[in-house]
Amino acid sequence: MSDKSKSAKAKKIKIIHSKRRMLQLKRKEEMSHNIRYISKVPVRIVMDREFLTLHPEDSISKLVQNLRDEESSAVVVDEEGRLMGFITMKDLLHFFEPPRRYSIVGIGLLKKYSISHASRVGDIMVRKPITIHVEDDLGRAIKIMIETGKHHLPVIDENGHVHGVLEVKDIIRLIRIVSA
Repeated sequence: MSDKSKSAKAKKIKIIHSKRRMLQLKRKEEMSHNIRYISKVPVRIVMDREFLTLHPEDSISKLVQNLRDEESSAVVVDEEGRLMGFITMKDLLHFFEPPRRYSIVGIGLLKKYSISHASRVGDIMVRKPITIHVEDDLGRAIKIMIETGKHHLPVIDENGHVHGVLEVKDIIRLIRIVSA
């Protein structure tokens, strides 16, 4: 191969690398713009409006039977739809966790951690859950989620009425849409 053809090949490779780099920078700039846009999106647009609603007197059996694959939380409300509590799958698992100081589990202890007809949602719900206001934007929601480690936020209005549930998966879905 001659020096001239080597030089031409090297020039073509340099142009290809330069075009790739320019394309990467352009995509990064677009992504940065999209991320800034995402933080301004109202929570009410992204939140899930179809969520599991229970009352404190409902049985834990009802909670377990009504949780579906895509639902990993339940909102506990009063008769007027105001937030009273919140339950995630993790809260439910904590209900069944035996005490750590016991190495031998007796029948009496196992009965305590089994679901009975007397077990109620009000017994395991988080009574003062971290929430997000229906008029807030995703920037605030993301900040709250990062600071608290919560993956689910009940979305409420100024009167405490529940409008939806915002989950991390809802935000990720939006990020996928705008960055495609």
